[in-house]
Amino acid sequence: MKISIRDNLLDIEEKINKALIRAGREGEKVHLIAVTKTVDVDRINEAIRLGITDIGENRVQELVKKYDIINDKVKYHMIGHLQTNKVKYLIDKVSLIHSLDRMSLAKELNKRAQKHGIIIDTLVQVNVADEESKFGLRVEEVIPFIEDVQDYEHIRIKGLMTIAPFVEDKEEVRWVFRRLRQLSEEIKGRGYENVDMEFLSMGMTNDFEVAIEEGSNMIRIGTAIFGERK
Repeated sequence: MKISIRDNLLDIEEKINKALIRAGREGEKVHLIAVTKTVDVDRINEAIRLGITDIGENRVQELVKKYDIINDKVKYHMIGHLQTNKVKYLIDKVSLIHSLDRMSLAKELNKRAQKHGIIIDTLVQVNVADEESKFGLRVEEVIPFIEDVQDYEHIRIKGLMTIAPFVEDKEEVRWVFRRLRQLSEEIKGRGYENVDMEFLSMGMTNDFEVAIEEGSNMIRIGTAIFGERK
C-alpha cells in the first residue's frame, strides 16, 4: 500500500492540536521538522508541496547532498551528532543545529561562522535520561556549559533538545520532557546574553504528543510522515 504523505501530515496536525488543547496551549505554534534520513528527494519535494518548511538530517553528507538538489526551498536542521571536522561543510547551509554538546564543537562553530560573517543558531543537546548510547550533556552540565559558550559572538543558543529513551509506554518518558522544560525555564530566568530559550526540541514519531503536553514547541518526525525507513 502506498504511503500517503498528505494523510500522514493531516493526522500529525490533528494530534498536535489535540495535544496542545490537553496542555492548555491551544493555538500555539509547534514547529514540525520533517526528518528526511534515507528519504528520496521526490518524496521530500512532495512533502514540501504539502507545506513542510523545515527538514532535519542526521548526517552531514546527506544534508549537503539534498541541499545541492532541493536548495533553499526549505530550512535545514542538523539533528544528529555533529563531528567537529564536518562543520565546514554545513555552516552556511543550516538554519539550526540541534546537537551542540561540547566545547570543541562550540569553538569550531564559532570559528567557521565568523569566517562566513554569520551567527549560527544552535540548541544544546541534553541527555536527560543519561543513556550511555546517546550524545548530549547531562542535566547538571548544561548551565556551566552555557556560561562558557555565551561569550562566543558567532553562536546563538536558541533552546534545548533531547531524545527520550525508546519505550512502548510513552508515559514512561514524560518525566524526561518535563525535566527539560524545567531546565529551560531555569536558564531563561538567568537572563544570559546571546542565549534565549525560544525552542524546546523534543518529541519524535513515537512520543511527540507527550512531549507537546510537557511543553515542546519543536518536534522531529520521520516515520509518521514518510513511513518506515528502508
